[in-house]
Parts: sequence; structure tokens; C-alpha cells
Amino acid sequence: MLSSSQQRLLSAAAVAVVCHPSNPDSSCSPCSSDELRSFLQLRRPDLRLLDGEEEADHEEEEFVLIEDRAEEDEEMFPTLRGSGDDWELCKELPARTVGRAWQLAYSTSRHGASLKSLYRKLSSTDSPVLIVIKDALDELFGAFLSDPLRPSETFYGTGETFLFMLHPRFKSFRWTGENSFFIKGDLDCFAVGGGSGHFGLWVDENLYLGRSSPCYTFNNCCLSETDDFRIMELEVWTFS
Repeated sequence: MLSSSQQRLLSAAAVAVVCHPSNPDSSCSPCSSDELRSFLQLRRPDLRLLDGEEEADHEEEEFVLIEDRAEEDEEMFPTLRGSGDDWELCKELPARTVGRAWQLAYSTSRHGASLKSLYRKLSSTDSPVLIVIKDALDELFGAFLSDPLRPSETFYGTGETFLFMLHPRFKSFRWTGENSFFIKGDLDCFAVGGGSGHFGLWVDENLYLGRSSPCYTFNNCCLSETDDFRIMELEVWTFS
């Protein structure tokens, strides 16, 4: 059930689109959301129309009318849409991901910034996970996880897990065999890699503050320019 404010927004959008001067069938009369949907499906097949609660995690995110796929491709990490054999990160992925489609399971720009929401989005998959972060300095880095991110009492995962830097330069950090501190999910943070009180990658519950330190698990350097960083965008990809 749409709220009154949502209904007003929907009505205004309908009038703006259907009554636009470029529309020869315009009657400039108010139209319903069903009429707007039918109009857009006929005139704009390139648009993907979503039901209001399809992507909702909480009340503030319930109303999503239209998403333009062309705009999505211009969002963060456009290189992730490609799968060329010459892309260095692709070469580092385990063999079981080859030939599988990449699916964007979670994005802070689309789903909000909440670790609990991220856990919910991944709760029904058993796919390995690729986490990519863009920080305030426009650097890209992240982690490949052998298993989906979830709350856990102890560290879990396998030696397929690794850390990487993506931009401005690429470098990956593989399992050293020193310990098995691969993945740890808590309600207030998650971590990848560890040892002696340091985590290779640590992110808080708001998916906003993070830290990267050298750790025994991957013998990595700091993934970001500074140990502590602010997250501007975070995307989580699965393989199916």
C-alpha cells in the first residue's frame, strides 16, 4: 500500500511523462500508476520497471518506480561489467567461477548502507562473493570470499579467499598458509584475514568506516592509502 506522499509522487510522474509535449497521445488528464506502467512498457522497452517493494529493506526504501539499465552501467565500477580474459582480477578468480554470470547482489548506492541488510541479501546464496570498495580517495580494492558473508562465531572459509587492490594499481594477496583466519562476520562489523590483532580488511556495521592492515593470513600491505578509510561505495557480486 503506497503512502499518500508516494501516491502524489506517482501521480506527478504520470502527468509529467504522459502529458509531455513529445507524446502525441497526450490528453493531459491524471493517470494511475497502472496506466503509467503500461505507457512506459510500450514506449520505453529499455526501462526495467520494478514493483514498489521488490528491493525494499526498510520503509524508506519501499518506493522504486523505474530503474534505467543504461544509467546502471555508468555507475560505480563499470569495469566489473566486463569479463575480458586480459582483465587481471579475472585471472585471479578460482576455476569454479569461470563461465558463471556475475550478479550484483548488493550495492550501497542502491540498497543503503547496512551490514544487516547485506547479510539478508546473501542469506539465500551459496556462491562465492566478490567485495569491491571505493574509498574517499577514489581507490578501489576489496576481497574475494570463498563463501558468502554471514554472521559467524568463528572464522570460516577456505584458501580460495584473497585480498586485492584494483585501482590505481592491481595487486592480489593470496593465502600464505600461516593461519586460517579467512572470513569473520559479526553484527557490528566483518573482517577478512587476521593475526596478532590486525585484520587485512575490516568494515563497520554502517559500511562507512573501514581499516586495512598487514596480516599473517595474506601477507598483504595496506589496501588503501591510509590504514583507516571512508567508504564511498561498496558492491558485492555473486556468481551464478
